[in-house]
Amino acid sequence: MEPVFLVVLCFAAYAAGSVLFAMPVCRLWHLPDPRAQGSRNPGATNVYRIGGWPPAAVTLALDAGKGWLPVWLAQQFQNSIYIQAIVALCAITGHMVPVFYRFQGGKGVATALGAGLAMAPTTTLILAGVWALAMWRWRISALASVLAVITGPIVSAMIEPSTLPLFGLLAILIVVRHRNNLIRLAQNRETPL
Repeated sequence: MEPVFLVVLCFAAYAAGSVLFAMPVCRLWHLPDPRAQGSRNPGATNVYRIGGWPPAAVTLALDAGKGWLPVWLAQQFQNSIYIQAIVALCAITGHMVPVFYRFQGGKGVATALGAGLAMAPTTTLILAGVWALAMWRWRISALASVLAVITGPIVSAMIEPSTLPLFGLLAILIVVRHRNNLIRLAQNRETPL
């Protein structure tokens, strides 16, 4: 791939990631701004807290889509798995530190889900299963997300080893983004759904 095109694709991925779909979805459902309600996180879990399943499902699908689409575009140009991982990280970083929202974004889990489904579907589906089992057992989204992402490097190493660097970086980024949730978990103050 031409370096200029790669830069353009990375910027486009970051810009797409910077669109926090929780806000327009909440407006469409006449819900309050998710950044001012519940956990104050502009993601599907908080949208569920303030509006229920329908707007949360739409938010999840759109946030996942903005992770999937840039990676899929990179794949159409026969880019290596490492280029795809860079593009994926740009989209996920956009969600975490969005240029359109003063760099105050979400945790990046749904966007990572979409990027993972494009790059490493088997690993990602297994991690989604880990998330679902943890949610079923504890009903705490942050705990489920952290357990899933720290499982990621292990699963990817066994099944899709070329994606190990991506899942390793995602584990670090997403755990760091959940640091306040982890503190509340340690203090037994994290609210279940």
